[in-house]
Amino acid sequence: MTEEPRWLTDREQRAWQAYRRMFLLLNAQLSRDLGQDSGLSEPDYDVLSSLGASPRHRRRISDLADHMLWSRSRLSHHLARMEKRGLVMREECDTDGRGAIVALTEDGLLTLDKAAPLHVESVRRHFIDLLDPEQIDAFAGIGERVVNRLTPTGDDA
Repeated sequence: MTEEPRWLTDREQRAWQAYRRMFLLLNAQLSRDLGQDSGLSEPDYDVLSSLGASPRHRRRISDLADHMLWSRSRLSHHLARMEKRGLVMREECDTDGRGAIVALTEDGLLTLDKAAPLHVESVRRHFIDLLDPEQIDAFAGIGERVVNRLTPTGDDA
């Protein structure tokens, strides 16, 4: 005996469709603004900002891939393109001959420093400033709950 699917109610369908459209439209707009404002792609900015927030602006490549939820292969190919542009450089890992470190170059850090204020203004204009404080708290709580459920270390079962 097969169980009947738990179809979404009209209210649930409205919430799901609003999220899907918001996700697609907001990401597209933020990506457009990022490209126009700084010449960076969203993946470029993700790498730069992750490294910028790391101690000494460097990180093991495997840790960066895990942090960004990217495959090591995808990250390696992207880093190669960013290296050619002088934004990052690879270094050998002192503690592990098999591992590698990626670090921001001076140009990478300058690029991030120029891009970040423009990117945060875009995030504010198209998302944060549209919400009141209660909506921001609710959105953060919703996002954290879903992320906790979907990550291996999450405890929200």
